[in-house]
Amino acid sequence: MEVLGRNGLFIILLLFVSGALQTYGETKTCSSKKSPCFLKKMNCPAECPTSSSKDPKAKVCYIDCDSPICKAQCKRRKPNCNAPGSGCYDPRFIGGDGIVFYFHGKSNQHFSLVSDLNLQINARFIGLRPTGRTRDYTWIQALGVLFDSNTFSLEAATATTWDDEVDHLKFSYNGIELTIPKGHLSVWRSPENDVRVERTSDKNSVTVILPEVAEISVNVVPVTKEDDRIHNYQIPSDDCFAHLEVQFRFYGLSSKVEGVLGRSYRPDFQNPAKPGVAMPVVGGEDRYGTTSLLSADCSSCIFSPAGVLNQKDSLLMEYSMLDCTGGATSGNGIVCRK
Repeated sequence: MEVLGRNGLFIILLLFVSGALQTYGETKTCSSKKSPCFLKKMNCPAECPTSSSKDPKAKVCYIDCDSPICKAQCKRRKPNCNAPGSGCYDPRFIGGDGIVFYFHGKSNQHFSLVSDLNLQINARFIGLRPTGRTRDYTWIQALGVLFDSNTFSLEAATATTWDDEVDHLKFSYNGIELTIPKGHLSVWRSPENDVRVERTSDKNSVTVILPEVAEISVNVVPVTKEDDRIHNYQIPSDDCFAHLEVQFRFYGLSSKVEGVLGRSYRPDFQNPAKPGVAMPVVGGEDRYGTTSLLSADCSSCIFSPAGVLNQKDSLLMEYSMLDCTGGATSGNGIVCRK
């Protein structure tokens, strides 16, 4: 009886340990001394037990090292077009304040999305203007990133027709074209490790990471026949207008940050988008236009490679890309806000 009792206790102990292992996955730790979670161990939840997955559609484990909550959470690696920091469609943005707005810009021109002392992110717009229209239909075709004395760019390659089996992404670092192997979880790092590109699917989706500066999720998509029919874009037969869906997460933007999207992260920003309007359009083409994808010469740009970010002037906060739409798929209004 004593032996059976011990065996029973051992089996119960094994079941308990097994259950605990199934409940939690990886253990994550924040390594930055500035983090309120410095060296604190956080267990990934069962829904997303690891920080990477062979399934491109799966959620992954993420820790917010700037949050005092110090708890691992789940997020999707592809852009969430209904959450703050996103820029999708033609193009519709959701600012750091959670408010939806549209910025049309102009076809074949460049505009500053974010301009801060240590970071500049520009976008190249492509588009067309059908007969009878007073403005261009536009989409984001490329991103240009300036940080310190370096540059990085990514763009959607022009395509006559869309093919899911073709990678439509092109990259460059400091003016040199990059070849990043196809394949989910394929990674490229710069020599100084100041920028990292991770494929989040075999083709056409990546995450660009500038450690302690920003993280950008990117997906390439075409203008579909259904989109064309609904909006009457009048897309020609020789161009599917491959473009980018993007979502940004920033670390410690200054209170003076500028840009079409960047200004919405300022603590004193009053969003000009009219509430209750189906398509609240904001201007700024004259303030945020740049002469090229990798220049910081707009009239409101503040990027200064030699400048040092004053930590006292930093917002000291991060706007995350968690899956927090809560069923609000329309995106009209505050979708998710921290």
